[in-house]
Amino acid sequence: MEQIFKPLSSSTEVKCIKGVGMNQAALSTLLDGLMVTWENEVVEFKQAGNDYDTDKIGEYFSALSNEANLRGADRAWLVFGVHNKSRTVAGSDYRPEPERLQGLKGQIAQSTEPSITFREIHVLKHPAGRVILFEVPPAPRGIPIAWKGHYYARAGESRAPLGLDKLDEIRQQTLQADWSAQIIADASLADLDETALGKARESFAKKYANRFDATEVMNWPLATFLDRAHATQNGAITRTTLLLLGKPESAWRLSPHPAQLTWKLDGPERAYEHFGPPFLLSTTQLYRRIRNIQLRLLPQDELLPVEVSKYDQKIVLEALHNCIAHQDYTRNGRVVVIEQPDKLIFESEGSFFEGQPEDYLEGNKVPRRYRNPFLAQAMAELNMIDTMGYGIHDMHARQARRYFPMPDYDLSEAGVVRLTIYGSVVDPAYSRLLIQKTELPLVDVLALDRVQKKLPVPDTAAARLRKAGLIEGRKPNLFVSASIAKATASLEDYLRTRGQDDAFYLKLITDYLAMKDGASRADLNKLLLDKLSEALSEKQKAIKISSLLTKLRRKGTIVNVGSDTASCWKLAEK
Repeated sequence: MEQIFKPLSSSTEVKCIKGVGMNQAALSTLLDGLMVTWENEVVEFKQAGNDYDTDKIGEYFSALSNEANLRGADRAWLVFGVHNKSRTVAGSDYRPEPERLQGLKGQIAQSTEPSITFREIHVLKHPAGRVILFEVPPAPRGIPIAWKGHYYARAGESRAPLGLDKLDEIRQQTLQADWSAQIIADASLADLDETALGKARESFAKKYANRFDATEVMNWPLATFLDRAHATQNGAITRTTLLLLGKPESAWRLSPHPAQLTWKLDGPERAYEHFGPPFLLSTTQLYRRIRNIQLRLLPQDELLPVEVSKYDQKIVLEALHNCIAHQDYTRNGRVVVIEQPDKLIFESEGSFFEGQPEDYLEGNKVPRRYRNPFLAQAMAELNMIDTMGYGIHDMHARQARRYFPMPDYDLSEAGVVRLTIYGSVVDPAYSRLLIQKTELPLVDVLALDRVQKKLPVPDTAAARLRKAGLIEGRKPNLFVSASIAKATASLEDYLRTRGQDDAFYLKLITDYLAMKDGASRADLNKLLLDKLSEALSEKQKAIKISSLLTKLRRKGTIVNVGSDTASCWKLAEK
């Protein structure tokens, strides 16, 4: 609707746009603004005589109300007394009696579904004639307006039936309603926590240090600050206000939606604690419950270990703040953080709202929409999150700089997002590699992380890692390559994983047969099974032994003097 009134600028004219203070001068200015932009989906002009059909007015009401909803306008206008072709004021004698004119409101309310009518009917005594401006409210979110059972819309300057696409768009609005922007009736500034408000001002001032002096921010009236931080709406307390800044004892105003964060210790020792608003402070309090000890990683050929904390505070708070910002609060769930001996698991209600976690790994995807846009905006203003999609990328990059496994997202349970942050080493080879090769791009770190977790690796990534000498083995049994393994484990451990080349096994078989007068397949299995790579399954080991025997038989080195079911292998006579 702002575009319609773009020519207007004075404070009086702004009031006209909002339907406030409609004196004759203001109505004249409003009419001039409407005529400059002329007819569109939310403005209709008619000359209209005294006998103008009420059904047609009802149809225009339905069309303008629905279009105002679809375009996010706060009102639409049906104007009588303006000649459509000449675009001049011609005057209208429609219902000259004030009582009869205002009675139209009741007629419209009786035949609209749901019942709704003009917000106001204004009469302008223009020098060129009488002009009537009908102020049409937008259709409620999710509810299209019908006139006598039929839905109408606009097609340019014409009235038309409301198409299925527009009908669906309006009806789906309730599914997309912003829970976090809803105003809490009877809530006031007295429901807010003083400490949280002080912290909020500090965070806002820090974020906008290049625009506002910190003293200026601290001296703003509280209502002014909260509006600027997008936590309130024109001074009204919202659900976002109470979630982030509310007193714990005011959380009941959000019922039945639980405003709660839960920390649970799961392991040899068990404990839990619940945290309510204000979430601006509660997330730090929850973080302090987590047992965050120092760990030591020993690089290759060095005596001094690298010390890192078990968990990075910024990663933990980023994960927790994301849970708060993106949770589906209509599911009446809470955010749960489960601390296990080697990892943290974050659980929140609601599916991933836009895209998939992997879309954000490289930090290039910018989300176009949020489940809770009002809450997300307020959290961004208070420096809790960013709204550019960098969070997931930054968590992975920081975890890589700490030489730890990458975070894992689990979306297997419908309506639940589960994130795991590791606080221990999965494969020492992986961690020591990251210590040695700090220049590895994140895409390679992500692929190596899948190798260490025995997860499938895309063919292109596997080929790239193999070419760089970072992995070896055959899919699906990929493992750290020789140069890395030797730097991360003892030779015995490495050989047990890597295995030997075929020449070693062939020599072992022939030496064994030279000392025995024949050997069964069971004998050879006993000889070889514990010497083959532990990366091979039992079936793959059996196939490997068969392949070795076939190779020796074809070379004429050994022969089977038994049968297929009861083999007896001997060295061939020369």
